[in-house]
Amino acid sequence: MENIASAQISDIRLIQFRDHGETRAGLVLDAEAVQMLEIQGGTYALAQRAILERGSLRDTIELLKTGERVSYQGLVEAGALLPPMMHPDAAHCYVSGTGLTHLGSADTRDSMHVKLNDPSGTLTDSMKMFKLGLEKGKPESGQIGAQPEWFYKGDGSSIVAPYAPIPVPAFALDAGEEPELVGIYLVGPEGEPYRVGFALGNEFSDHVTERQNYLWLAHSKLRCCSFGPELRLGELPRAVEGVSRILRNGQPIWQKPFVSGEENMCHTFANLEHHHFKYPQFRRAGDLHIHFFGTSTLSFADGIRPMEKDEFEISSPVFGRPLVNSLQFVPDEGQVAITTM
Repeated sequence: MENIASAQISDIRLIQFRDHGETRAGLVLDAEAVQMLEIQGGTYALAQRAILERGSLRDTIELLKTGERVSYQGLVEAGALLPPMMHPDAAHCYVSGTGLTHLGSADTRDSMHVKLNDPSGTLTDSMKMFKLGLEKGKPESGQIGAQPEWFYKGDGSSIVAPYAPIPVPAFALDAGEEPELVGIYLVGPEGEPYRVGFALGNEFSDHVTERQNYLWLAHSKLRCCSFGPELRLGELPRAVEGVSRILRNGQPIWQKPFVSGEENMCHTFANLEHHHFKYPQFRRAGDLHIHFFGTSTLSFADGIRPMEKDEFEISSPVFGRPLVNSLQFVPDEGQVAITTM
């Protein structure tokens, strides 16, 4: 496996699942079959081994292939799928993201350019940040561009497995999906970040809270999220296309295509990665980082208000099976009691 500046692996996709109480890793062969890998501890242990042995992730996978295959659909039906990579200690997994990174649809882009070029207009902080990305988010190789908006979502305990329900706290004012690309990173023993791969993600935020006051953005992001079910190794196509849907009682109530990848972004992945890992506290050996790269497609923008048991479905042919999660509203826990010691 190589570092984030030079990873080059073809279209290999991995999943994780429970097998007799153990976390196992499997190589996706097609939509129905998964080839098991002979390693305990799943994809985290797999990536650790590749780093420590200074080998490529592809070669490590080849060494660990077994003759055993399992049914992909069987894993889904058994509720055995896990997020495609986890840290064995949730406190050593950071979940974060960057916003205002995507160009959006042509209509959205045109309206933004009108606002950005209006000499009489006063730009909001969001528009200033977006303009900065347009101007300096894609620097020449080896150079550092503008830093993006950045936010923290939680540790590994905030990650929900594919096909599992996303809990919505009673104090939440909204429960909205955000279809995004996710980068998965493992920090090596010398503090060097390695990009293991990419996945589909549902960043999931409280857009009503954020809209009330932008200073509540940090609060709005402290929600559970999901990514997977498949971890795609190597580089992505420059343009990634997908579809985001909301199903109610099995029927779609909203559906919209989304686009991502560097061709549809105002930042390069390398620039976003630099501005995350430039902080020394994010380069602690053994830590796992799950980083969301932003979106421009939201059902909230179309006035949709999801309800309990609605299902979010985010799909793209680049990532194999879709990411599916339902909604589960959590009872009010009341005021948190603090004990004086």
